[in-house]
Amino acid sequence: MNELEKNMRKRNLLIALGVLLLSSSCGGGDGWEVLFDGESLQGWKASENQASFRIQDGAIVCNGPRAHLFYVGDGEAAYQNFEFEAQVMTTPGSNSGIYFHTAFQETGWPAKGYEAQVFNAGRKEKPSGERKMTGSLYGIRNVWKTPAGNDEWFDYRIQVEGKTIRIWINGAMTVDYTELAEPGTGDRRLSVGTFALQAHDPDSTVYYRNLRVRQLPDDLPSPGKPASDLELNRRFMELSRGNLPLMDLHVHLKGDLTMERALEHSRLYGITYGLAVNCGLDNPIPDEEALQKFLSEYQQPPQTYLAMQAEGREWLELFSRESIDKFDYVFTDAMTWTNDDGKRMRLWVRDEVEVGDPQRFMDMLVSRTETILDNEPINIFVNPTFLPEEIADRYEELWTEERIDKVVQALARNQIALEINNRYRLPSPSIIKKAKAAGVKFTFGTNNGGAEDLRHLEYCLDMIEECGLDRNDMWIP
Repeated sequence: MNELEKNMRKRNLLIALGVLLLSSSCGGGDGWEVLFDGESLQGWKASENQASFRIQDGAIVCNGPRAHLFYVGDGEAAYQNFEFEAQVMTTPGSNSGIYFHTAFQETGWPAKGYEAQVFNAGRKEKPSGERKMTGSLYGIRNVWKTPAGNDEWFDYRIQVEGKTIRIWINGAMTVDYTELAEPGTGDRRLSVGTFALQAHDPDSTVYYRNLRVRQLPDDLPSPGKPASDLELNRRFMELSRGNLPLMDLHVHLKGDLTMERALEHSRLYGITYGLAVNCGLDNPIPDEEALQKFLSEYQQPPQTYLAMQAEGREWLELFSRESIDKFDYVFTDAMTWTNDDGKRMRLWVRDEVEVGDPQRFMDMLVSRTETILDNEPINIFVNPTFLPEEIADRYEELWTEERIDKVVQALARNQIALEINNRYRLPSPSIIKKAKAAGVKFTFGTNNGGAEDLRHLEYCLDMIEECGLDRNDMWIP
């Protein structure tokens, strides 16, 4: 044995010892079973293409034609309730997954059990149609913003108790799903089974290390509750499987809606949130000093986006470009502007808007909207086509073809996304169809006032069906 071989053996022994020490020090050392010794695939069995799995530097490397590596142990690998932990590292664009409650099969994607997704995107030169990100319960409850990055190790934790499945990435819970009792509400079901790692394709390289599991009692109750609206659940699952990103990018932590409640709500049906703060005159963040203080103190959950809602037309004079760029995206609306007579109006406040002649008012509204879209550096135009209460019942009449075309053309030439707003049920289907035909992208948004009116994007779901929207029509931060 030469010196290099001695050093390699010594390194592998140290890695294996580290794995054993980790298993005894984490979780109190009670009942943890190490699934991978860091130097061999003992206890694992590969399907289809065995060469798609190898060991490198104490990790299992998944790279090559489709294959799955099943944990078989000593032939009795079966888990019902459990805690599973692993460390994972992805390379840009790579796809993989961790199956559980599954069983060995010679070919194909595992038919039994669930898949916990591993996909952080990042390879721009070869775009993927996949939108379900790391931390998703694949096709059941998806995460549409990755909570982890490429080329760095992150912690993956899966727990099954009764009918409840929970997933954490780096300690942040991404899934809290309780299986529905009714048949036909999902293709996959909890039972008893083992684990499998996925080699997705030759262009994907994903690493796994420190894999371990702890069995939990079989008679544990389900800590979560299933979705109560079965039809809504069905619609969300169908859209999730089709990779249409279910994101509400206009959510406010207002009233009784705390961060904790918002995250619980987002997990119920698998909606990723963009949490927005109001920035502008007479708003919670009125100037650069207040904005810098907010940004220094805000603790952003990794599975959420952070949005600036730019209020009023003077917002660019109040905040530095450097501070604005720290947000994931910026949006505004045309609900605050100054009319031709010099009066500053806020369209949603009855006492602060003067409509006068409706036709003249509409011409001003369209003109101000075009100016906003052409001159303000925003990503999304929200609360679109909103009309004051005085003339709201004349929406179809006042939003003429000519006025709609002007707004749609301004959106298209500036590549600004159009929000489909759940609170106000705007814009109308005809406007959405015109915008789609012009190549405008869309987002979903609530603009909630608290927890009770956050709901589940019902109007947006209706517009997906009525206007024929798919994943390619959606804008993603």
